[in-house]
Amino acid sequence: MKTTIITAAIAIMAISLYSCGNKEETKTAVALDPVKVEVIEVASPNRLSKLNFNGKIVAANSANISTRMMGFVDQVKVKVGDKVKKGQLLMIINNADLQAKIAQVKAAIAAADAGFENAEKDYKRFQSLMKSNSISQKEMDDMSTRYEMMKSQLEGAKQQQREVIAQLQYVNLTAPFDGVITNRFIEVGDMANPGMPLLGIEQPGKMEVTAMVPESDIQSVKQGAETIIYINSIDTELKGVITEVSGSSKNTGGQYAIRAVINENNPKVRSGMYATVSAQIQGELTENEALFITKNAIVTRGQLSGVYTVSQQNTAILRWLKLGQTSDGKVEVLSGLSAGEQLILSAESKLYNGAPLVY
Repeated sequence: MKTTIITAAIAIMAISLYSCGNKEETKTAVALDPVKVEVIEVASPNRLSKLNFNGKIVAANSANISTRMMGFVDQVKVKVGDKVKKGQLLMIINNADLQAKIAQVKAAIAAADAGFENAEKDYKRFQSLMKSNSISQKEMDDMSTRYEMMKSQLEGAKQQQREVIAQLQYVNLTAPFDGVITNRFIEVGDMANPGMPLLGIEQPGKMEVTAMVPESDIQSVKQGAETIIYINSIDTELKGVITEVSGSSKNTGGQYAIRAVINENNPKVRSGMYATVSAQIQGELTENEALFITKNAIVTRGQLSGVYTVSQQNTAILRWLKLGQTSDGKVEVLSGLSAGEQLILSAESKLYNGAPLVY
């Protein structure tokens, strides 16, 4: 009987050992393949060396066309988006009064010219008579006076004609340069007033950014400094140079206006887009410290942003971050990451939490 019990126990132990061996084999069979990755170490934070200012892109060569004459608009020969050449007729303002003045001036010139011709003939005849002592000096002086007076009247009439002709350019408005019509502020039949913008025109190609700088930062911004201009709507960074720095904030709400020219030509850049000017700081650096990581390492899930890092078990772990400004292809990390951690830049296959890693 004892022999039977011992034999049964041995059989049960053998079955248990065999089962355990099978479980271990099953675990090994489903082991996850490691993901090959590229890793860098997060560098120690550097003090900020740039200041960012928000602004708007404008064409370097632009103008609002207006008039010095008051009158009703007779014709508008262009619409927004039309390309125009320098000197091309854009708009005509009613010039009936001006045409009447032109007719009056022409009549005045004709009368003055006829009077001058007669005076000139008499003057030359009197000069001959004076040489032969046929007239007195007083008669010669009177004729000289009449001659000069008629000459002045003719010149005055011609000056009036030039003035009226000059006024025609303010009723027949032409393009000041080759460009594109960007705005149309008035329609046919509307009253145009002196100084009132009627059309907007811009010359495509060279663009610049106008931005406002607070009083606390204006001493750090220098004319001629190189800058990076980031355009959020097209996710593009372009190189530029600060060309103007205002010396007064009197008419700009306590802030100082700066202007930065974009040195790179990009067909996607359009006037009116919002941009961030990242300016080099001149002088002492700010006391604020920031941690920056490459933008390519960022992982997004809806409204969340994070990165994959390497855990102590050599597996991938997703860390959600609070991010700040973007500059030169790098993103500021406000929280969620520390210097010295291993950051995964890229992977040959899909990454996920807990994925084993190989380098």
